Amino acid sequence: MDILKSLGHPEEIFNLFKFKMGGCRAVMPKLDYESMSDSLRTCYVYLNQTSRSFAAVIQALDGELRHAVCIFYLVLRALDTVEDDMTIPLEKKVPMLNNFHTYLYQEEWCFTESHEKDRQVLEDFPTISLEFRNLAQEYRDVICDICHRMGVGMAEFLEKKVGCMKEWDLYCHYVAGLVGIGLSRLFSASQLEDPEVGRDTELANSMGLFLQKTNIIRDYLEDTQEGRAFWPKEAWSQFASRLEDLAQPEKLESALSCLNLLVTDALRHVPDVISYLSRLRNQSVFNFCAIPQVMAIATLSTCYNNPMVFQGVVKIRKGQAVTLMMEATNMRAVQSIIAQYSQEILQKVSLTDPTRDKTLHILAVIQEKSALPQPDLSSRNHHLSPVYLSAAMLLAALSWQYLSTTAAQAQGTGDMQ
Repeated sequence: MDILKSLGHPEEIFNLFKFKMGGCRAVMPKLDYESMSDSLRTCYVYLNQTSRSFAAVIQALDGELRHAVCIFYLVLRALDTVEDDMTIPLEKKVPMLNNFHTYLYQEEWCFTESHEKDRQVLEDFPTISLEFRNLAQEYRDVICDICHRMGVGMAEFLEKKVGCMKEWDLYCHYVAGLVGIGLSRLFSASQLEDPEVGRDTELANSMGLFLQKTNIIRDYLEDTQEGRAFWPKEAWSQFASRLEDLAQPEKLESALSCLNLLVTDALRHVPDVISYLSRLRNQSVFNFCAIPQVMAIATLSTCYNNPMVFQGVVKIRKGQAVTLMMEATNMRAVQSIIAQYSQEILQKVSLTDPTRDKTLHILAVIQEKSALPQPDLSSRNHHLSPVYLSAAMLLAALSWQYLSTTAAQAQGTGDMQ
């Protein structure tokens, strides 16, 4: 099915096969689980169970930084699980969020009343907190501080909706910008990156805000169906009386206008993303930071002016994701990718869109910041030779035939048994 979705993008088919045949090791080296303690190995099991997007790049980090970021992620995943669990009454949830950082030093603390899908990180929190206490002091200080600040911020927004655009920025700062700041401090503490990376909180905050806003925009339908509201009222109230009304077919034009407004707001963080990535020197840290960012701009390009945001799940193709993972390993490639997707968004901007002027302005800033000549911009577009296209199609067809034959043989074997 992944191959079929990429039939019009032959370079994705090539990269899917390359990835399956071992190309993934270029960005995701295999970990030595044998040398880990049982508790640390369990933490990596939880990491792979709870993270769809970050597990691979976390495990590719160098040295002790890998373990620090793994534990950082799991601690914040546990905190986020408390926030997301709508079955926990506010009178219990608010103190839990405010005090969560103290549980890191309580050996036996756990929470067994959650109904969320990631509840195992709360039920077995003693394993996670044990590995937290095994980290070097400089890592523990960062993780505990960010956990405290994030918990307080989450508690603040439990009892109020995201209203104005500034509050949207503040909410995203608490739940994601602080993650970017904490990670940057961990990078510097590991000495894999310069101290300036950890000190520049403005750029680090933008890294987190860009990812979080992308997720919020993409997840409109899922969130509203589950009673969560993260789109800022200042934006959606211009187009509807209630946020959930944007999903009504007769509201499509207004819904797309609201969607495009929010995508434009998210795009204003991209120049900071480029500045941040250009400072990084360690290859594993660069991959870790760059891959989610290029995935995000690809997702925003897919979401922009797309009615499917209000009708179902919007995702980039797996072949597209694999291609981005394998390509986003240096600054020039990242700039080229960002330039490509900003150009794709530019081509979708409607003459009648209310945010048109702001969208065109930020896209111009992004393309200038990408600093690539126009020929490079178009070179990433998929104008491929007929020979390459035909070869890719043939490869896809042969692969599909092989898979079908294998499945039939397996079925026949099952019948005989």
